[in-house]
Amino acid sequence: MLDSNQFNVITRFIILSFGSFLSAAQDATSQVLVKLSEVLKVGFKVGQKVVYPNHGIGTIEQIEQKQIGAIALPFYTLRLAATNSLVLVPVSNANEVGLRRPITSSECDVLFKALSSDFATPPNDWKDRFKDFSDKMRTGNIFEVAEVLKHLSYLSQIKPLSFREQRMFERSRYLVVSELAAVCRQPECNIEPRVDDALERACSRHDQRPNGRVRAAVAGAH
Repeated sequence: MLDSNQFNVITRFIILSFGSFLSAAQDATSQVLVKLSEVLKVGFKVGQKVVYPNHGIGTIEQIEQKQIGAIALPFYTLRLAATNSLVLVPVSNANEVGLRRPITSSECDVLFKALSSDFATPPNDWKDRFKDFSDKMRTGNIFEVAEVLKHLSYLSQIKPLSFREQRMFERSRYLVVSELAAVCRQPECNIEPRVDDALERACSRHDQRPNGRVRAAVAGAH
């Protein structure tokens, strides 16, 4: 039989040991949950093509851990097709950055139709217009980019674009052409005439509006 002192010692030992076991189990569970949450956040796979806003098509080359202070965070290593440069995108911020999958093959026809449709006359003040276009470009939404391309394509027929608008025109055209080429699996030289033809039809439709060309001339002033 154990006396009271021996019983108390054994009891404290069991409690301390069991408490340590629970603590270790909780730590292990927390680590598993952290790893699981990181895995769930990884929306893209190595080798997958993605679209990076304002830069176009890229390929996920790695998903690697980077030490940020005391925390290791997963990053996408993205190879951009336009410049062959590498970009690191935090997995947890991919949605905020606007990283997305390219459009589907069925959406290509929708995009061509959008490129050939009429559009609203852009703001008269070039500063307001440029801000509006810049906001659309930053979304990374290719249909928003297509709207910018249509507007600038039309304005370029009225008068020479400013330096900044010319650069935006070239960037929006590249983004549309490169994504269509990647999804349709065709060279860009095959896509460019189709894009230009769609833009011509959009401009023609806009000209058919009452006083359309007059309003565009005013909008082109800067």
